[in-house]
Amino acid sequence: MGASWWGETAHTTAHDPAKRGPELSTTEHVDFYFDPFCPFAWVTSRWIHEVQSQRDVSVGWHVMSLAVLNEDKDIPDDYRAMLAEAWGPVRVCIAAAEAHGEEVLGPLYTSLGKRIHDAGRREDLAAVIAESLEENGLPAELADAANSTDYDEKLRESHHRGMDPVGDEVGTPTLHVGGSAFFGPVITRIPRGQEALDLFDGVIQAAKYPYFFELKRSRTESPQFD
Repeated sequence: MGASWWGETAHTTAHDPAKRGPELSTTEHVDFYFDPFCPFAWVTSRWIHEVQSQRDVSVGWHVMSLAVLNEDKDIPDDYRAMLAEAWGPVRVCIAAAEAHGEEVLGPLYTSLGKRIHDAGRREDLAAVIAESLEENGLPAELADAANSTDYDEKLRESHHRGMDPVGDEVGTPTLHVGGSAFFGPVITRIPRGQEALDLFDGVIQAAKYPYFFELKRSRTESPQFD
């Protein structure tokens, strides 16, 4: 899928190591920037949902665009062709948020992701978008945004709000926490239970340290959806 699905930078402030596990006493807020087409963002988003089911964590869902990210980059032709399809879902997300508020983005992303990734319906985007809008009680005419440039300025604004603080050579998932912005975590399976909380605490603590930039190893499998 090309390196642009993920990147290599982390940017980060301090965290109390005593606040771990289910005993965490403060509310953490995460701003999550996603492109519905990215399988790695999808896995990470389901991990965040697992954390939310056990922890007082609030999440703001926002749109970035892999098509915008890569439009001026030298990427393989097949990857660019795939990204041409990625414009539709992000445009619809921006149109829905403009008309009904950003609070619709989390549920709409879930509906799109279940179909695009879990059900493997990348080649059926018109139906995927229509079904996802209907599932969330959103007007069917929002689907028209998929093939329109009317919302591209707003899309770029949302994209740059999410990506500019992180730096170059990154992708999605991108998270903003406590004034810090960072790429990742890139995971291929969805942690559950205490494992999800342990990963969350570790990621947040590392990301908030202002001099932590990189932790990486070669990926040995594609994302696994359940």
